[in-house]
Parts: sequence; C-alpha cells; structure tokens
Amino acid sequence: MLKYNLISKQTEYNVALPLLIEDWTKEHVKHWLMTRLKIGEHVAQKLFDDELSGACLVSFEKQDLIDLGVPRAPAMQIIREVKKYRIHSESGGATYELHKGELLSAERKELPDESVETVSVDSGILSQSLHTEHTNDALFLQTIRPIGQIRPFDKCSPFIFYKNNDFLPAAAGPSNLLDPVHEYQLLPSATEVSEREILYEFSKEVFSFAASCLNSRTNGTIHFGVKDEGQAHGQIIGHKITSFSKYTQAFESDLSEYFEEKHINTARMCIRPPVFIQVQSQDGSSLDKWVIEVDVVPTYSETQDNVFYTLLNIASTEKKEQCKTECLFVRDGPRSINILSDSNPRIVQEKMKGINDKVSCWASARKLAEENEHKTPPPCNHEGQRLKQLITRGRDSFQNSLQVIVVTDKCHSSQVEHLDFLKEMKLFAVLEFDPESHVNGTCSFYRKDRIANLHFPHMYRTQDSASVVIKNLNLFKQTSWIFCNGRVNEEDDQEKPLTPSEWLKKRSGDINNMISFLCSPDLLQKQGLLVLVILHSAVTDISSPILEAFCAIYRTLEGADNMLCICKDSTVFNHWKNLVECRCKEDITNKCIYQLSLFEVSSTIKRLKEPQKQSSVRFLPSTGASSVLLAKKDEELMPDLDILCENECENTEIESNNSFQEFVKETEEHFYRGGQISWWNFYLSEQPGCLPFIKRDKYGDLYELITPVQAYTSPCAVINLFHHPGCGGTTLAMHVLWNLRSKFRCAVVKNQMAANKEIAVQVLNLLTYGKHEQSGNTPVLLLVDNWYDLEDLKQCIINIANVRKQPNNLMVMILNCERVPFPEVSSRNSCYPNVFIINKLSDKEQGLFSQKLKELKDYHKTPETFYAFMIMKNNFSEAYITDMVSNIIKGLDTTTQQGTLLSFLALLNTYVNGSYMSLSLCEDLVGIRNPLWKQETLDDKMSPYSALLITFTVEEHGTYQAVRFLHQMIAENCLRVLKHSFSLAEMTINLLHCDKLYKSCMGKDFLVQTIQSMLITRQRKEQGDDKDTKFSPLIEDIRENEGLDQIKEVLEKATVRFDRSATLPQALARHFCLNEKDFQSALKWALVAQSKKSNSYIADTVGQVYKCQLKQEIEDSEDRTAESLDTCLQLACKAVSAFQESQDLARNDEQVDPFDRYNRKRQNSYNTSGYLGVTEVIMMLLDVIKALPIFNVRDYHKRDKLIQFLRGQHPANSLHDHSDTTSSRFVAVLVSHERFLVSLKPKLKEIFSFFENYFTYLRPRHVLLEKETVNERNKRKVSEHFKKYMEIFRLSKEEKMSERARNPKLSLQQAIEDQRRDLEMKQADSFAGLLQCLTQKTVKEIEDIFMKWKFIFDNSGGRLPTSDRVNFILANIVLHSLNPHSRQLKKYEELVDLLNEALQMEGTHSNLTELYYLSMLLMWPSQGQSPESIAAYKNISIYITSAKKSFYRRFSYMFPTRSALAHFFLGKSNGLKRIVAKVNSSGEQGGHSRTMHHLWQSGAAWYEPEVQMKLLRIRGKSENGDLYINYSGNLKLLVRPAYLGDIRSGCSCEDVSFYLGFTMEGPVAYGITYVNN
Repeated sequence: MLKYNLISKQTEYNVALPLLIEDWTKEHVKHWLMTRLKIGEHVAQKLFDDELSGACLVSFEKQDLIDLGVPRAPAMQIIREVKKYRIHSESGGATYELHKGELLSAERKELPDESVETVSVDSGILSQSLHTEHTNDALFLQTIRPIGQIRPFDKCSPFIFYKNNDFLPAAAGPSNLLDPVHEYQLLPSATEVSEREILYEFSKEVFSFAASCLNSRTNGTIHFGVKDEGQAHGQIIGHKITSFSKYTQAFESDLSEYFEEKHINTARMCIRPPVFIQVQSQDGSSLDKWVIEVDVVPTYSETQDNVFYTLLNIASTEKKEQCKTECLFVRDGPRSINILSDSNPRIVQEKMKGINDKVSCWASARKLAEENEHKTPPPCNHEGQRLKQLITRGRDSFQNSLQVIVVTDKCHSSQVEHLDFLKEMKLFAVLEFDPESHVNGTCSFYRKDRIANLHFPHMYRTQDSASVVIKNLNLFKQTSWIFCNGRVNEEDDQEKPLTPSEWLKKRSGDINNMISFLCSPDLLQKQGLLVLVILHSAVTDISSPILEAFCAIYRTLEGADNMLCICKDSTVFNHWKNLVECRCKEDITNKCIYQLSLFEVSSTIKRLKEPQKQSSVRFLPSTGASSVLLAKKDEELMPDLDILCENECENTEIESNNSFQEFVKETEEHFYRGGQISWWNFYLSEQPGCLPFIKRDKYGDLYELITPVQAYTSPCAVINLFHHPGCGGTTLAMHVLWNLRSKFRCAVVKNQMAANKEIAVQVLNLLTYGKHEQSGNTPVLLLVDNWYDLEDLKQCIINIANVRKQPNNLMVMILNCERVPFPEVSSRNSCYPNVFIINKLSDKEQGLFSQKLKELKDYHKTPETFYAFMIMKNNFSEAYITDMVSNIIKGLDTTTQQGTLLSFLALLNTYVNGSYMSLSLCEDLVGIRNPLWKQETLDDKMSPYSALLITFTVEEHGTYQAVRFLHQMIAENCLRVLKHSFSLAEMTINLLHCDKLYKSCMGKDFLVQTIQSMLITRQRKEQGDDKDTKFSPLIEDIRENEGLDQIKEVLEKATVRFDRSATLPQALARHFCLNEKDFQSALKWALVAQSKKSNSYIADTVGQVYKCQLKQEIEDSEDRTAESLDTCLQLACKAVSAFQESQDLARNDEQVDPFDRYNRKRQNSYNTSGYLGVTEVIMMLLDVIKALPIFNVRDYHKRDKLIQFLRGQHPANSLHDHSDTTSSRFVAVLVSHERFLVSLKPKLKEIFSFFENYFTYLRPRHVLLEKETVNERNKRKVSEHFKKYMEIFRLSKEEKMSERARNPKLSLQQAIEDQRRDLEMKQADSFAGLLQCLTQKTVKEIEDIFMKWKFIFDNSGGRLPTSDRVNFILANIVLHSLNPHSRQLKKYEELVDLLNEALQMEGTHSNLTELYYLSMLLMWPSQGQSPESIAAYKNISIYITSAKKSFYRRFSYMFPTRSALAHFFLGKSNGLKRIVAKVNSSGEQGGHSRTMHHLWQSGAAWYEPEVQMKLLRIRGKSENGDLYINYSGNLKLLVRPAYLGDIRSGCSCEDVSFYLGFTMEGPVAYGITYVNN
C-alpha cells in the first residue's frame, strides 16, 4: 500500500482521481495507466479509444483486456493494481502517517531509481514535488500535508518551534516502551468557558494520560493545541495563553489530588512539568499561540510493580452531579482507557482479574528495555575533526580571507549567543529565512557589534554589471543580510513573509537570480568561498524555501565542495540529508556536523581562526592628547578608508603566536619583493634590533609641509607628492602618516573606485568620531593615490565640513600621491604645496639601501631576489634590470602556458599602469584545475618565473587576489625579451583570441576595461601624460616597429572580440584615416561605430574622416580644376553635415562611466568638437575658393566680388566670364553648390557667437588648475580662426568707397554698418564679447568700443533693436568698471530708464537672458531703503525668474558639465559704483594671474582683504535649505548658493551673510557664513 502514498513526479498529479474507480472517466483511466502504472502510451490510447471507463475497468478480467489488444504483461499488471486500489479504497482510505524522512527513505527503496528525479539543470525550483492538491483522494492525504518535527522527548529544547497547520505524526500505541506515545488534545477556548474550567480540563487530561503511561510503563507525551479528529488528526493549532505560570501552578497543585497519597512522590518524579512551545505562521513569523506538552517517564526504579489509580470528578448518572471516582487508566493502542469505567461490574471484574499480572509483565519489560539501553555504547563522535577539516580545508587554521555565505533559518533567542563565531568571520552575505531575524534573531544579534545592510532578493535582479551592483549594495565592504522570505512589519506587500506555496510562485525566481549572481565566478572565486548552512529546526517539506536555496547554490557551484552544513541535532540532520539526497542525488553526510552543540561548534571555529593581525582594541587620537576607542562596527561604517590608529599593530594575537617569526619574514619579503607596503613594515622596523625604516631625502620636506596645522585657514588643504611610478612615492607618504598617527587621524583611501561624496562623508565621520559639538577637532590626514578628481574631492569635503560650523579651521588635509612622467615639471606648475621624488637616489639614500640589504641578509636566505628593493638599491639601473630579467626568463618556451601568461601580464603591465589579472584566472591559464585545496600553487607552476610576479589583494571591484609584475620596469624589460619570439601584434592577438580571459571570472569587468584601454586610450597632457598621441601607446609602438598592417589586424581582431564596443571600430576608422589615408575604409568603420553607439564623439569621427579626405584632396591638387573643386565642395558639405550632427548629439551625451577606471580622469565636458570641425572645414574651403582664378585676392575688385558672393549679395551666375572657358567651368561648380557656399559665413558667425557665450557665460564645473585644459586649447583655436575669418570678410577701402558712391543717401546707415563691422572685428559686437573685454582689452580699447556703440545708439533713432540697446547699456557698465571718470558715460538713472524701455518692449518671457541680467545689475535693491523707494524695484523678483527660465531654455543641456559664471558682484557704493567687476574686486586688470585664478576656484578669494574691502557682505536667511534676502516692503528674494555644501544640512533656519554675485542664471551667494558662529 505504501506505493500509493509515494509521489515522484508533479506531472503525475495534474488530474485529481476520484476515490472510487467506478467514478473514473476514460480520461481518468488513461491518466492513471500512463502516470501511475507506466503503461505505454499506445496501449493507454487504444483503451481510451475503446471508451474504457472506471466502471468498465472494475468488471474486466485479464482475458478481456487481452481481447482488446493489451499485451499479457500489462494486462496482468492492470488487473492486480485495480484489485489493490479497490481493497484500499474500500477500507476507508486509511492514511499512512509517515514522517517525511521515512517517506523519502521508503520511496527510494520502493521505487525504481528513474522514478525519483533530482532538481532540473535550468531551474532552482523543485522540478518533482511531493505536494499536490488531492482534496478528494484520501490515498494521497499524507503526501500533501507537511509533517512537523516533534520536540525531543524529555528535553526542554527552548529552541523548538511548531508551524501553524503542520501535522505531527499520528498517535500510535506503545512499542518498545522507551519510544514515547503521543496524544493530542484541544482545550476549550476562552470564549467558550472560564479560565478555571480550562485549567481543570488541562489537569484532568494530563493526569489521565500520565496514569495510563505509568501503568503501561511506556514513555509518552500529551500535546495540547493539536487536533485529534479525522483527517485533521495531528494538525497544529495552538492555544492563546495569558499566563504560563497558571498552568504550571495548576499542574503542581492538582497532582496530589489525582493520585493516591502513597504514589504522589512517584508521580511527581515521573511526570514532567509542562513545556510551552511557540507556534509560528507558515511564513515564519511568530504567532501569539502555544502548544503545551507534558512528558511522562515511568522509570522502573520509581514505578516498580505498582498499579496507579487516579481520582477524577465524573458526573454520576443517578445523582446528576460531580463526584470523585476512582479510575485505572492504561494505554489501549493510541488511546488511554479507564478499565473501571464500564457500568457493568462483571465486565469490570473480568478486566481487573489479570491487571496485576499485566502491570508486572510491563514493569519487567520496562526494566529490561532500560538495561539494554544503558548497555548500548554511545556512537563514536569524530565530528570535531571533521569540522576542523571542512572549515580549514586541510590547513592549520581558518583563513581570514575566505568569503562566507551563510544560509540559515530561525534561531531561538536562547541559542543566538552561540552564533558569535559569525562575528569573527568575513561574512559576504547571509541568506536569512527568518522574517523576524532583524527584530530578535540572528541578524539583530550580529548588528549589535557589526555592520550589515538589510537587503531583499529582488535588489539583485538587475541588468547592470557586477561592478555596479557591488558599488550600489556595498558588497565586500559590509555584510549583506538578505531576507529571502521577507520581513515582518513591512508595509510593502512585496517584502512581507510568504507561505511556502506562495513563496515558490512569487519569490523563488528572485532567489535563483540572486544566487546565480552571488555565486558566479564574476563575483567570487570558488576557491575563496565557503557556504555555511545553519539549520536550527528540521526541514521536512521537499518544497521548503531553504531547500530551494540550497539546491540553487548546489547547482551554481556544481556540487557541495564549498559547503558545510551545521544541523542542530541528528533529527534535523536526518531530515536534511534525506531531502538533499532526493533532490540532488548526493549523500552530504561528510559535509554535515550534527552531533556537536552550537556552543561546541562556535568554540571550535573561534579556536581555529587565524590569529588577528590587528589590535583588538583600537584608538584614535583626540584633542588634548586624549584618545577615543574606535569600535569595529563604527569602523565598518567607513568602508573605503584604511584607518591608521594610534596603537596600530600593538598587542595583536599574531605577536604572541608561534607563527609570528614566519609572519614577520613573509611581511618583509612581500614588501621588498614589490608588494604594497603595510603598517606592519613600519611597526617591525621600530622593534629592538632592527634598522629603522629608510627615510627618503624628501621625508623631512613632506613632514614640514603637513605639520604646521595653524598655517592653514581653509577647512581642507591639499598637498601633492609627485613621483615616478615605482620609485617609492606611496611608501614615503605612508611613512609620514605612520609618524603622524598621534597628531592626525590618518587614513588611506583603499577603494580607487569610490565616489568623492562617499569619501567626504566617511572622512567627516572619522573627523567627528567620539567628539562633542563643543570639542575641538583632530584633523584628518587623508592619503589618496593618483586621485582622478582632486578638486571635486576637496570641494565635497569643504561642503560637508561646513556642517561642523568651523569653516576657518583645518579639518582635513589631503595628501595626493600623483604618478607623473616629469615630477619636477609637475611640481613647478602646481598651485598646491608639493614635494616630488624621482627614480634616482641620492648618495645618502644609496648608503641606506646598502645597509638595509645587509640587514635583510641576516634574516632572509635570498634577499637578492627581492627585485623591487634591488632595483632601487641599484639606483634604477637599466642594465641591472635587463640582466636580471634576461637571466630569469632565459630559455622560456613562449608556446607553453607559462609563456602565454607571462606575455599577457608583460603586455598589460607595460602599457596600462595599475593593471593586473585575478589569481583564479592565472591559475586557470596555467592549468591548475582544483585550487580549492591548494595542492598546487601558481608560484609552483610558474617557477622560476614566479620570482618576477607578486600576488596581492584588490578591493576596487570586490575583494580578491590578483597577480602582476613586481615592477613596471621589469614588465617592460620582460616584454622586450619576449619580442624576440613574438611581435607586439602577435602577443596582442593572442590576448584577444584567449577565450578564458573573457569568460566569467573575478575582475572580468576590470580586465576587459584594461584590455580595451590598452588598445584605445591615447596619451593626453591634460591628464598628466608627457605628450599627446593620436593612438594608444601600444598602437603607436606597433606602428613604429611593426607596420600599419599589424595595427589593422590587431584592431580588426579587437572589434570581433569586443563586438559591442563602439570605440574600437572608431579607433580603426581613425587608423585608416590618419595612418593609411584609406578614407573609404575609414568611413566604413566610422559608420559601423555609429551604428553601435550614436554619440557626438563618434559623429565627430565621421566628420573628421571627411575633413581629412578634403585636406588630402586639397594637398594632392596642385593645379585646381573644376572637377577637384566639385570634389572638395562635396566632401566639405558631408563633413559639415556630420559635424552638425555631432553638435546636436552633444546635447544628450552620456557622462563618463564612474566605473570605468581608465576614463575617470577624463573630465566631464561638453563636446564642442562638432563646432570646431565645422569651423576648420569652412576655413579650409575658403582657402580653396580664395585661390581660384576668378577670385584673385591681389585684385581688390575680384576680392570684393568674392566677399559679396559669400554674403549672398551677388549670385554666382554674375561671376561668368564668357571670354574665359576655364572660369566658366569653375563658376558652374559654384552655381551647383551656391546654397551651401552662401551658408558658410552665417554658420561661422553662429559658431563664434556660440563660443563667445560658452566661454563667457559658463565655466567648467571641475577645473584642472595645474594642466592645460581642452577648454583653454579650444579657446586659443577659436581665437585664431576668428582672426582668419575677419581677414577674409573684412571690407576693403575700395569696397567701402564704392558702396558710398553707389548709395550717397545711405551714408549714415553705411557708417553705422561700418561701426558694427569694426565691433565685430574687435569681438565686441555682442553681450558676451563686451563681457570678455573686461579681461582682454585695455582701457583705451574699451573707450574706442564704447564710442562705436554710442555712435550706433545716437544715430539709430527709434529703430534700435533691443539687443543693441542691451549691449549699449553693458558698454556703459564695462567702461565704468575700468574708467569710472569717463565723461562719455551715461548716468545711472538714464541707463535704468533705457532698461525699463527694453523690458516694456520684450516682456518677461523673452529668450534675451542678457536683458534680465542687466535688470539684476541695475535694479538690485539696497537693504535699509524706504518702502517708497522699494516700489521701483518691486519687479526684480519677476526678472530673476525670467532670467532663470530663459537661461535654462538656452543652456540647460550644458548644466551637467558647466555652471553659470559671475562677472559682477554687489559692492558697497551706490549707482554704477556698486556694480563691481570680478577683475576689479581682485585688483587686477587685463587678466587674472594663475594664483588669483586658484584663489577664486578654491573659494579662498573671499578671505582676501582687497576683496572684502570692495564687496558688500549682505545679510540673509537660510530656510529649508534655501537662501533668501529680505527687504522692507515684504520683498523676499531667493538666492542660489554657489556651492550646495555651503548650506548646512537639516534645513535649519539661520541668519547668514554672504557676498552677492550676478550670473546669467540669477543671483548667487558666495562665502556664506553663519552669523551666530
């Protein structure tokens, strides 16, 4: 019958069969034959076609089936199975109460192997389930209800929970007397009866059951809160209990009333007090319901041969009242019966005849059972050794570097303290299946001392790269505690706990995706991962969520090699083992620990941990030579900082360990071989008997730059340390930090990919740690290495530092180690205090290195192999490095795996600074197949070449081990040697062809970036390189040494490997264009790039191809023909079109990817190359046209003809010279392109106007003060093009005289036009041009410009456009700024009147931003004015709004990269005198010095006395994060802070003061201070 209770495939139960076969349809019969009996489909289909129903089937004999064509064997099987089924159904459908573990083990014995299937390969979801809905079929009842784990008998086990609606095993009679019998009862509810009646019922049932167990001498447990009726028999319901003590008191007080006095002590010894077990809901959350259990243990020593009678209050049928009645209870099967309850005395007497003999027999059996139990030896327990083996992987200790993923369920609060070993591990993630864990469970316990981020599985459901997810979720930095079945108290339904059936439908997919991500080789190295499954309660459901998670991990990791399961006890283990074996077809016994208590497990793991190399108690310096304790949890809140404490490396576990000397040797060897220096190197050098750490000559200079803290007035100061790569720059900086650790709070930014804002927040936390608001600060000394945006980092720190209300005190000093090709040059150009060191030692330093080598020889066998140290000791001698590399790699077979790996690393380390490959990838490349147990290491496999390599820890893209060359100079020389066997191109192609590099592995994103950067990243001076190159250094070297064909092959292979990349076909297009002059191929690849990604840079490349082809066409055609002119015009037209597309696309360009390490230093900037491209093409084309015979520039008449033609004043047809056929052909070409040619001058004018606005109204958000920027270079180019443009289109004197002669009546209008042309030549014909005059023109030049504008204004009458009126007003302001005493100036009131007229004409919705800008300059009210005078300024707030809106409409697409620039500030005087130009406020005219420019950019200018003397500091108010100025008359003006961080967080309403600047976007507040400070 058992076979009918077993289900192996979910698909078998798609149809619910009626209980009686007679009720089956032909569909039921077919389904039953195929799925249950495995009858062939053709047989089942034949019977289906013959209309075989259930009613027919029960009447058939074997021969009937044979007659229908059924073969004999299936016919016999069908008849027998029908008979079995009918016997079972007619017996009432009795259910088989099998425990789930028994069910599975029986299933494996009863069914053939193929009927039990494991998890499918493409899903973590249960593919075959024991749970299906068969509500009408009692035969399958047991398989559809989950069986709960019963509390271990006669044990308190406070960490047991019951699940609501789970089932306990069916009650049964006594077996071996030691296995307990069970009885289930439901007490009345409090709504039905009183509490007293409930307690009476409880006592009566307890002692009746107890008496039956005592007499039958069997162990037993009675359970209250569990149903005992029909199909619900054993169902856990639970009771609401208001007081445990009342039940305990009722138990204690009533016991003596139920038993005879002589047996009371025996009963008290054998009946255990009640145990209360909490009931949970199916989703894992706690319910306010309990199951009460009482155990009975009738030991022979207590019961002997006694018979136990009880006294119960039983209603009398005659007297109809309660009376004490003697009872004798014994066990009868699953029930207790009272032998004395029969009303017939004769029957009672008959039953009592043999009772004493029966009890005596039971007692003897009990005695024998107890004796046999004591004789059974306890099983041998070697689990401590197994735990050690699994947790250490065969080593002596548990490695701190292991990343641990924990999978766990609900832990009882009494056991949580034994999970303290989790706090000692490097927990990567915890997959939590207890929805209350964060309230009172494991998560809550862990977060008391450690940081854990609370996540949900769906947060890992993303299309982003692994690097993005790592960054967003802080993976590797802080533990991710993932609630796999939701959390209680969540408002969002998506995050609430679910029942197992709902979980499978709604959440299992997210779990699978999450586990696929967490366990993928992209994220974690398999050999560095441990999956720890901790089970506190039995898993009995084959579709349990925690089992589904286990199977998903098992599938992703391809087995259980990385797993360790810790089960609470053997019962939990047996269930787990059986379920896993059923699902995964693997016995995991040797991966499980189940005989050790959680306390023993915890103690063993903690004993096995590697000795700590960090002080257990860490201190930070504080004010007044005091210290503060840095808690581990608080340190984890600053994950991007490596914090150097006062007592760093002191009193550590490793120092008192036997392995300390070995640790010292390894630490020194790692550093001197070329590894990153650690704080231990400095600490060990200070120990007795050791030479001090080598102090470089520049140590004192750097120390003195940092230590005078009082010399710095800014909250954040910057010091640069410029150095050659590999010459000890970072080591010098860390040496200084080490010796300043008691004066500063020192930290190193260890994550190069961290965002500036995040670092600033963490630095502020370090600054203020352990401080009160009133106490002073101990400054932070922050070391950054080659930081990508130092100015932005500084500004972020300043902004956040303002929250501390002490902006004039030094809070943070940034020490930036900058690797540069020419440290001396960088030092000279730097505006920051700086020190530089080069790859050349002084005589003193060489002596110190020689002494250090002698010391190393005393402690190390072969210090001569510490090659990074030896390179410096030999003063970076190229000859030494060449000899050393040649000797080591002599005889290297480059075709082997070792040769391949060496060539890859040499290539990457030579051409990409800071590059590396993950250790796991290197192991894979050299054929190390099973690195989990480290039977073979990379050092062994790569010997002797491993002497040139070093392994180190990477933290930018997750934490893992990586490999690189010891020194870049070693990599370069190694590559030089390898080039004797391979060319650079061949090595690069091998790199591109190696599939293993691009499969899933740790750091794959970074490796792909590295390889692409090696192929495409050009050198740029603005980014610190020594020169500008057209291609990457690798491509340049291939071009120089191996030829153009090799470049073509390399880049074409790269486009195949990185088929989604647009930059590689772009680079290939540039190669064909610039190197090979193959413009057709160049255009093809440029268009391929554009099809992959359309942005302004790629569109610009298309334009550049046409431009280069045009340039080549011009150079190749010495004698211009009409055909070549036509070709030039066609190419120019296409180039202009492509560049204009680039202009349009630039508005929507993506910003630099923050996760792209090699492009982070490229400043975000608006791409203006499209505008420059158009300008250059037009200028080239104008040169061609000027050189045509029909436009001889030496002939003024012809030259004027050219200008008039380009202006559209003369049609091309008028240029025909019928006497000259050659000229006619040229004219014909010009006629065909006339529309394009006439558009050239307006295009140029529009572009120059764009650049005027671009450079004048806006400034870059991030300015590189120490390097020439693209911005400056473009400015210079535009200026040169403009000069050339004016030379071409400037009218000759003859043309001017000719025009006057032709139109004598238009002489005044002509004079005005002449003035306009002169202004255009001086770049003063626009508002932006006039603003530029403030810094680019002398006073005399400005006076001349003003007089021209005055002439235009005076002679235009009422026809003057609003833009000219605005320009004239500004001309007055500019001249007044530089020469306030000029007599030509109009009065302030006159200018205001002119402005009001213009405002009346334009209204408040114009795009003429300049108009509203002037309204701010001239109409800004003064504080303290009377209400009457305020009326004149009542519209100022409207004009400010209009300025913002029009500015946004015109320039919003540039906001991500540029911000509005202030040219004027509010001064202390009245009228025009209070409009103070920026140049005047700093006391400089004709341009800013580099120093003053730095002061403006850094914000230090506001503390300059000259600035403070001229500018007005006005009072305002901060409200809800905004700034306002209040004037009398209820005038309230909103002002934008120049830097968002100048306003404190918290929306505090405070009085502030600031300087007011005027930008096109509106008024801006600078130098904000809080009045109450």
